[in-house]
Amino acid sequence: MIDIGLDILSWILLTLGGACVLIGGIGGLRLPNFYTRIHAASLTDTMATLLIFAGMMLQAGLSLPTLKLLAIMLFLLLTGPTATYALANAALLSGLKPDAETVTDNDKGHAG
Repeated sequence: MIDIGLDILSWILLTLGGACVLIGGIGGLRLPNFYTRIHAASLTDTMATLLIFAGMMLQAGLSLPTLKLLAIMLFLLLTGPTATYALANAALLSGLKPDAETVTDNDKGHAG
């Protein structure tokens, strides 16, 4: 009975991870500027990594592949946000300014 519960939980995590990847991909295509796109990519990278790797670890059970998946997941969780920060910082230093007009134009109609 526990095996069925772990399989169901694993598939739920894998499906949610896949949905995060899909939503992040759509966000990367639809968002208006560089900084919002890398924000979407960073969140997708972090959340999808957690969900998909947790689902795979539940599928693998307590074994050596689970420890390897855990090590890879920790490496990705440490390097992903760092790489996104470095990319955004390099873009800012090269002269690409955040587009403040995009935010204010969209929020003018929604101001309360």
